Amino acid sequence: MNVEVTPLPGIGVRKDFSIKSGRRRIGVIDRRDGTIDLIVGKADNPDVTDQLPLTAEEAAALANLLGAPQLVAQLRADHRDLEGVNTRQFPVLRGSPYDGRELGETEMRTRTKASIVAVMRAGHVHPSPGPDFTLTAGDLLVIVGTTEGLEAAGKILTDG
Repeated sequence: MNVEVTPLPGIGVRKDFSIKSGRRRIGVIDRRDGTIDLIVGKADNPDVTDQLPLTAEEAAALANLLGAPQLVAQLRADHRDLEGVNTRQFPVLRGSPYDGRELGETEMRTRTKASIVAVMRAGHVHPSPGPDFTLTAGDLLVIVGTTEGLEAAGKILTDG
């Protein structure tokens, strides 16, 4: 995939690419002030046809939405021959009893036999987070375990 990077003097940087159909381009404008715009345009025209400003929190959520499925798909492929092993993603919601607390405080492995194998935060993967990793609202946890263990993990994250 060829991502074009275009400096925008005094504004920031435009990063975009043509999607597979070849008719559209999508990307972002990463502004010097730290804001990000999601952009869409026609493949044969450098002008932007749609532009959506995103807050940092919205950009992080979008990055998690786009990045987490790829990570989960890879883990599923890695575990496809292991009967009874499943991979799911769980968000840490605002108001969760673990928002702002360390991962070890969940006692996830001990309580469910499921393991938190990665945390997606702001589009970045934090693989194999340790017990001192502080969870925050907006994080997306990638958890591997049995069906029962994953159900219990979801309850722990919402109810404590």
